[in-house]
Amino acid sequence: MNTKSSNPALTLGFKNVVEDNTTMSIKGTITKTFILLLILSSTFVYSWISLQNSTINYKSITIVAAIASVILGLATAFIPKIAQFTAVFYAACEGILLGGLSRIFENIYPGIVFPAIILTLVAVVITLLIYRSAPSIADKIRKTVIISMLTIGITYFIGIICGIFGVNLAIFGSGLIGIIFSILVVGIATLNLILDYDFILKATKLGAPKYMEWYSAFSLMVTLIWLYTEILKLLSKLRD
Repeated sequence: MNTKSSNPALTLGFKNVVEDNTTMSIKGTITKTFILLLILSSTFVYSWISLQNSTINYKSITIVAAIASVILGLATAFIPKIAQFTAVFYAACEGILLGGLSRIFENIYPGIVFPAIILTLVAVVITLLIYRSAPSIADKIRKTVIISMLTIGITYFIGIICGIFGVNLAIFGSGLIGIIFSILVVGIATLNLILDYDFILKATKLGAPKYMEWYSAFSLMVTLIWLYTEILKLLSKLRD
């Protein structure tokens, strides 16, 4: 049974599984995913409101949240058993970052955030329906999605390096090439959800430890965050 995923967090986590007396379940994973998304949403709203409040040192809060997100994310990816403790704090930190980012985009492009949230939710529903009706699709798209993920990662890395030297690549701009690139990235992020569902289902059938519910919820949340930010960027390019 293939339990390989294009989600780096899931791949690392299941490679580092340790034995546990209880096993994960789909219901438990769904419950924990909702808990993390609720926490993320709460800090998202807090961050959104705080950005407008000059009495709060939002910049310092954002820096701390960003550093904490990186540390917690890497720690959780390599030590999945601590996900039951770290995933909650990671969700809180990401909510702060996303809330601030969304507020900035909203100030520049009024009305952009709500459609981005709706489109993300629509992507979740559609991919769930597709996977439920045709589970075998995961195996058919797995190789393509993984290769695409690696390509996107390398492209972003090159973009960062070029940016340091003052070179702006067209694919990151608001021109036709940039829009096409964003559409492709959103598409891959959406397909990645299907692989995440498949990976979680197969891991459950294989009897993965109970704590992997938290880890799987954390990993799925990572994909959702990525998808939302990419949709936000795509919509902003379409506005320019």
